[in-house]
Amino acid sequence: MSSKKIKEFDTVKTFREIKDNISKDIEGMTFEQLQAYLNKTRLHPRNRLIPK
Repeated sequence: MSSKKIKEFDTVKTFREIKDNISKDIEGMTFEQLQAYLNKTRLHPRNRLIPK
């Protein structure tokens, strides 16, 4: 008898959904608009390893 583990979280599916959403958001943007979008949505680390 084989036991099959049930996925609680599908990483690939989630990544594809995020990628599709980003593609829809940036469709038709100019380079400057894309730069602003990336700066706005960039993740900022909570703890910096290298102090300023």
